[in-house]
Amino acid sequence: MSILKELLQNKPLIIAAISWFMAGILKVFVELRVNKKLAISRVVGAGGMPSSHTATVVSLVIAIAYYQGLTSGEFALAVIFAIIVIHDAVGVRLETGKQAKVLNTMMFESDAFKDLDFEKQLKEYVGHTPLQALAGAIVGIIVSIFMIFIVYK
Repeated sequence: MSILKELLQNKPLIIAAISWFMAGILKVFVELRVNKKLAISRVVGAGGMPSSHTATVVSLVIAIAYYQGLTSGEFALAVIFAIIVIHDAVGVRLETGKQAKVLNTMMFESDAFKDLDFEKQLKEYVGHTPLQALAGAIVGIIVSIFMIFIVYK
């Protein structure tokens, strides 16, 4: 039980987790507003507005900067980690989604592939646009500031 108690006292971890969750909740509302459907699965789903990946790593960077300091190894690690995660979400995974869309069109809408048995379509909704990443960063900033200066004051 002491492991759980220790984890719950790790403020940067809690702040990052809450940022991830808040971004996921916002995705549900954006989906409801834009596509007029309630999709609770958006809380944990990849892609969409705002980027929960970006919200999580940005809030982690801010929390570690506040609690460990800008000269700490933990801060350096968090910054590099955030750069990689955001670059991956906006670059590699966004391109993967675009490729999946083309492949799905080819496989499921073309007669050239009608004899092949495909179980399901590839996931197209895996990456983020720069705007979605920016929105995630804003969520991460707001949540971490709220948690640091109001909740953990």
